[in-house]
Amino acid sequence: LGSLKSSLGVFVTDEPYMGGDGYSLRLKGLEPGVNDNAYRRDVVIHGAWYVDPSVARQYGEMGRSWGCPAVGKELAKPIIDTIKGNTVLFAYYPDQHWLSHSHYLT
Repeated sequence: LGSLKSSLGVFVTDEPYMGGDGYSLRLKGLEPGVNDNAYRRDVVIHGAWYVDPSVARQYGEMGRSWGCPAVGKELAKPIIDTIKGNTVLFAYYPDQHWLSHSHYLT
């Protein structure tokens, strides 16, 4: 808790809600010791102004989401409405410890 880093691994989606970042979707982490604090950390999919090619061009990178999978503002609702309600979501990064210990991957 409190790392502000993105979580890896397998999640299942919850139901959408209106939050501080607008239309959002909570995620339940399914991997103990990897992402099982995601729900308590309020890791959600949400739209963000900084997920935009113009931001990347201007600043050389997109903004930071404090660990949430952020998407472009205009894509938030269609993405969330497509994957809401118990859809499996997989967040990948080539972390060797996770790759060799995840029971979903081994």
